Amino acid sequence: MTQSKILIKGARIVDPSQGINRIDNLFIKGKKIEKIGGSGGKDYEVIDAGGCIVTPGLIDVHTHLREPGGEDSETILSGSAAAVAGGFTTIMCMPNTNPPIDNAEVVKFVLDKASKAHCKVYPVAAITKKIEGKELTEMGEIIKSGAVGFSDDGKPVVSGEILRNALEYSQMFGVPIITHTEDPALAHDGVMHEGDISTELGLVGIPDISETAMLARDLIIAEYTGGRLHVCHLSAAYSPILIKNARMRGVQVTCEVTPHHLTLTDEIVKELDYDSNTKVNPPVRSAKDRIALQKALVNDIIDCIATDHAPHPPQEKDKEYNYAPFGMVGLETAVGLVFSELIHKKKLTLDAMVKAMSVNPARIFNLPGGTLKPGSLADVTIIDPNREWVVEARNFRSKSSNSPFLRRSLKGKTVMTIVEGSIKYSDT
Repeated sequence: MTQSKILIKGARIVDPSQGINRIDNLFIKGKKIEKIGGSGGKDYEVIDAGGCIVTPGLIDVHTHLREPGGEDSETILSGSAAAVAGGFTTIMCMPNTNPPIDNAEVVKFVLDKASKAHCKVYPVAAITKKIEGKELTEMGEIIKSGAVGFSDDGKPVVSGEILRNALEYSQMFGVPIITHTEDPALAHDGVMHEGDISTELGLVGIPDISETAMLARDLIIAEYTGGRLHVCHLSAAYSPILIKNARMRGVQVTCEVTPHHLTLTDEIVKELDYDSNTKVNPPVRSAKDRIALQKALVNDIIDCIATDHAPHPPQEKDKEYNYAPFGMVGLETAVGLVFSELIHKKKLTLDAMVKAMSVNPARIFNLPGGTLKPGSLADVTIIDPNREWVVEARNFRSKSSNSPFLRRSLKGKTVMTIVEGSIKYSDT
């Protein structure tokens, strides 16, 4: 069988794994990167990418695909379609499904569905059975079945003993424990960030200490055990300080931040008049918190930008703020937000973006990807940094459209996504 050949011509190739940031040609042969630079024969499919940016395929380490059990919100197939439309060639799906991904059989179910997906899908399994925080899952069997990490995301591991055991046991398999750091007693029944805005709006607030107090505890337990900890969706200004100090003590900790925590503040709840699409957990916080998170990303304290894509159908979100579920979709707006609010405003470099959205995720979770080195799998994202577009629900590939960014104009968009040498999305 003749291998397909693709020449991506004249783009700015940004690949921090090789120290490359230059205008050049990229050659793909079959499923792999053939070379960067030079000229090719006449039998290549030529993609004129002048003015565009070519990166290693983007990797999202925090996606909720809802299947099994929540197929009205999203499926593995629809979520993967949203992923490639957003430029993601690989996603990691979280375990709070119904039933949860807490045993080898459910992992195998997800992987079977993923075999027909538009991008690569890697399941994250639950730390505890039924995500109840009481008893560890059978980690050995689950890892053998194909999971890449463990998390009770959506719920913190309240028991210090359970977290200690998880961190110790997971070391046998070389995978991290992924934690949602929130003290439930401090968060209580809060629905948005605790501050002046929550008081003005008459909504119960979630204080930033609900995150930082639990994070401090988790870091101390990780230090004691020597285990690997990955912290989900930082939101508070003090959290990166705790992460930095822990690393100085030798703690093996990595972390992520979402595009919405990098670009929004709690003012959005007031601006959009209690729109429940602004309701996320952890909540978007103050301008001080947003600035601190941006600086921590620039300074390599925060490792990854992750979407926390959390779809919900309209009948669930169309409720009073107090009663609507937490979560917003994010796969299809991530690139536009990062370019519009960070790169074009000179707050983040292209190299830093690619590190946070491809190189570091691949390294932390030992995933294929994160590079355009010759011989590596041809997972490639092409972005037009100057494409202006408006976020519209009707254009989403996701089954859900619960986004506070609807009708917002953005500058910067994925125009092509290639997974293992096959074009999975094109908007050229």
